[in-house]
Amino acid sequence: MKKIVLATAVATALFTSALSAKTYATVNGQPVTDQDIQAIIQVIPGAKFDKLTKEQQKKIVEQAVEKKLLAEKAIASGIEKSPEYQKTLDTMKKELALEMWMKKQFENVKVSDKELKDFYNKNIQMFKQPAQAKARHILLKSKKEAEKVIAELKKAKNVKAKFIELAKKKSTGPSAANGGELGWFDAKRMVKPFSDAAFKLKKGEFTHTPVKTQFGYHVIYLEDKKPAGNVSFEQAKANIAQSLKVRKFQEMMKKTAKELKAKADIKMK
Repeated sequence: MKKIVLATAVATALFTSALSAKTYATVNGQPVTDQDIQAIIQVIPGAKFDKLTKEQQKKIVEQAVEKKLLAEKAIASGIEKSPEYQKTLDTMKKELALEMWMKKQFENVKVSDKELKDFYNKNIQMFKQPAQAKARHILLKSKKEAEKVIAELKKAKNVKAKFIELAKKKSTGPSAANGGELGWFDAKRMVKPFSDAAFKLKKGEFTHTPVKTQFGYHVIYLEDKKPAGNVSFEQAKANIAQSLKVRKFQEMMKKTAKELKAKADIKMK
């Protein structure tokens, strides 16, 4: 059954991308396209053909060529005439038909603006957003190193520019390459000493004493801060629409299945 599901997924992928196929090679006159490539690399988590090295891409294309040749040999053997092949093909056709039909039904589900607004207003507690800070940090191994960085920042005319420069040069954290940028975060996302220090700062300020955590000593620069509040309707609209669409689709499928079961001749064994 797992093989059938996999084959069905592959067939769907081939169908949806057939019009934009790129040719990488030909095998006995038959093209090896990006659909053939995708059928191979989809079993590799997160793999994207255009992100692979030239050597890796070459190996994938060679595998696709081999697969074409083996498929030709399989067909030439007469396997298509076997009862097992016919039975599996029939199952695959039904699975693919169901998959494509359900996809079409989902696409046809509509959610009105009124439904979106009603959901937002009735579930406003779901859209509460805690206070957030946008900061940069420089992570150092010792308190002495952190104090030296702070001394340099105190002398700087452009604190932010100097902070980014020092972060790139001296920070031992993974964000060093981006000038210590951490983006937006709420208090719970960071360890308590770090959050406490960051949220006490005003926009444009930096910590004048090193902040110690289990990772080392931090110097923190606050770029911006947002108070607690609610995510606006416009910000939440897309997620609400998707959620309601999925819910409507599930209800529709459940209702359709119930109606079909009521009319069908079903004998449980």
